Amino acid sequence: MTQTPTASSPNTAITDFGIDTTTMSTSEAVRDYFSRLRAGQLGSLPALLGLVALVIMFASLSDVFLSLNNLANLLAQGAGQTIIAMGIVFVLLVGEIDLSAGTASGVAGAVLAMHFAENGNLLGGMGSTVFILFLAALGLGAVLAMLLRIWAGAAMSVLGIVIAASGMSANPWIEMLLALCTGTAIGCITGYLVSRIGMPSFVVTLALFLAWQGVILQFIGEGGVIGISSSPVLDKVANGNLSVLGSWLLCVVAVGGFAAATLGRHFTRLRRGLVTQPTSIVLFKVGGIAAIGIAATALLTINRSPNDNIVITGVPYVVPIVLGLLVIGTYVLNRTRYGRHIYAVGGNREAARRAGVNVTKIRASVFVVCSSVAALGAIVYSSKVGSVDPQAGGLNTLLFAVGAAVIGGASLFGGRGRVSDAVIGGTVLAVVANGLGLLRQPAAVVSIVTGLVLLLAATVDALSRRRAASATR
Repeated sequence: MTQTPTASSPNTAITDFGIDTTTMSTSEAVRDYFSRLRAGQLGSLPALLGLVALVIMFASLSDVFLSLNNLANLLAQGAGQTIIAMGIVFVLLVGEIDLSAGTASGVAGAVLAMHFAENGNLLGGMGSTVFILFLAALGLGAVLAMLLRIWAGAAMSVLGIVIAASGMSANPWIEMLLALCTGTAIGCITGYLVSRIGMPSFVVTLALFLAWQGVILQFIGEGGVIGISSSPVLDKVANGNLSVLGSWLLCVVAVGGFAAATLGRHFTRLRRGLVTQPTSIVLFKVGGIAAIGIAATALLTINRSPNDNIVITGVPYVVPIVLGLLVIGTYVLNRTRYGRHIYAVGGNREAARRAGVNVTKIRASVFVVCSSVAALGAIVYSSKVGSVDPQAGGLNTLLFAVGAAVIGGASLFGGRGRVSDAVIGGTVLAVVANGLGLLRQPAAVVSIVTGLVLLLAATVDALSRRRAASATR
């Protein structure tokens, strides 16, 4: 007599969850990967292939492109826009757009520079009327964040009021914290207008793009510039380097952490009988990342100064900054409930609402994340140029940041993208600007090529989505 499986029998578990306990061989995993590519799930592959092609092309056209000094400069040149793009990825994931991220970062940079230049006396630097309005904007951000129950945003906005109103003396760490608080308050205002009021994000952020541009002009003055390079700490954010020992320690921590996290998750899933990639592929990925990290560190610890009397060695500070943001952003999106809710809202807003997700709060929070990260980007690019001017965070900064996210593989339609996409796309744009600059091409050519690269990325995104949709029918 055949036994009927009960709800608790192993046969029932295999029947119900067989797809979660099916292990593929290496050849099956490779065939599955190519089948997903044919179905339109391209991810960051087009950007990576384009990056390789660009590197080969510029290396063949310029003898300087692959020099150690140029490669190190390349890392710092595109870091500010790449960081802003990381925050924009969060907004794109829910199917929204933030056109004000660039000028929001400019406002944060202007506040940082003014606090430094005025030795903490923002009242004297801004004038009483503008200073009161600035405090009111921070207070408005705090109130709106509390209404949305985004407590971190409210706390950062209040902290910004405390720092600005107390008149603390100039200190680079205080200035960077104030810039971050300013960016957070801006995000709270934007998020409330989009999620609670219901205004289209394109309209809101376009209006705020213009408004924040005016605020920067008010702070800096038309034609004015505020220098910050006299502060060793602010200058070294984008222009300094780790020691040789610190560089190797960073390599060990980064490679070791990636290997431990990847292999630990892989073998845990194997022990539990859950589906996972073949061990050979996982080991290949870990080995590839380790090889790249070790090779890059070895090259960057060689003296790369063109001047025989000066020694420049070590990994630029922007590398651990970008890596840290990449790790945090990836963990938040992939390993937390908040990250899963972001993908759910971007995939199907109504379905997410019916599943109990607070859609309003999620939509508002991504703008808070975006503007806060944009403030970090302002710190980096302001450090790189050594000053803040009325064009800080202007049109090119915004377009390159959005372009970096899209070129890297984040979808403009929501629900698909990773923080690493911004890093890949930012590297592509940095390579384009750097390579064309070495070839002495005018700004017009740089703009045309960058626009064509972005257009190509958007086309690939649209075609891959159409192909994926047709494959599921």
